Amino acid sequence: MPAGDPAHSNVRKRTMQSKDNEALAKQLEATGQYRVLRRIAPHIADFSPESGMKIGIVLDVETTGLDTARDEVIELAMIKFAYSADDQILGVVDTFQALQEPSSPIAPEITALTRITNEMVADQAIDPLVVDRFAADANIVIAHNASFDRRFAERFWPVFVHKPWACSSSGITWKELGFASAKLEHLLAASGLFYDAHRAVDDCHALLTLLTRDLSRSSTTVLADLLERARRKTVRVWAQGSPFELKGILKSRGYHWNDGTDGRPKSWYRDVGEERLESELRFLKSEIYQLEIHILRQEFTAVDRYSCRG
Repeated sequence: MPAGDPAHSNVRKRTMQSKDNEALAKQLEATGQYRVLRRIAPHIADFSPESGMKIGIVLDVETTGLDTARDEVIELAMIKFAYSADDQILGVVDTFQALQEPSSPIAPEITALTRITNEMVADQAIDPLVVDRFAADANIVIAHNASFDRRFAERFWPVFVHKPWACSSSGITWKELGFASAKLEHLLAASGLFYDAHRAVDDCHALLTLLTRDLSRSSTTVLADLLERARRKTVRVWAQGSPFELKGILKSRGYHWNDGTDGRPKSWYRDVGEERLESELRFLKSEIYQLEIHILRQEFTAVDRYSCRG
């Protein structure tokens, strides 16, 4: 680009303006009275993976509702990235974003939430073959609410059924690390960042940015910690037949209620790591049942965790 070219001049002006803005932000922060958030920049797909590198995908869906068995996907976004043997992100390989027209009109409250209108999805369709090719070589799929995104993804695109998944919301002990919330916006704000939430592609760029961050109380990145935890087995412990009057104790300990309509037990349950299983069984036997009893439990790995099978 020639030095006298108007486009070159505009780029130079924008660069100078950006530097000036950053200097002002640092001045405000230096007073100790202000905290300035920086907008996340979209990731550029310009990396070619080499042999021995692994492939990850961050994924997000926008849907017509919250029912993973009946509602439909209206937007799918994915960012493919390469990572090393020690779980460090090396670069962005490819991006995917597409809209899908549902069988019924999008409700106004969904448009208000997602900013996706019926006009935007008219005659739009997500090509399953393109999705299959995009995700075929993924070693891990990551979503910020994987129990939601995975179930939708598996319904529409079978390539995701046998992929290992990780959840960046529940898969990291955010509260133990000092975070008040596991919401993506909150986690990024704690790192001095913000983004325009709720469109799937924006959420993917935000999530990938989060994965690159160093954990505040650890010497590792978010991605490395997440993958280390995802590789562990988890065990679901079912507190079947537990006394009704003790439900508050179970709930405060992290148990969730299942009403039995999905074919699973009508019972309180909790997922724990293998290393915590014996401790959890002792708690139930001594504090809840007060006797020696067989307790139903199920093992899960990243291949079925967060799916309808788990």
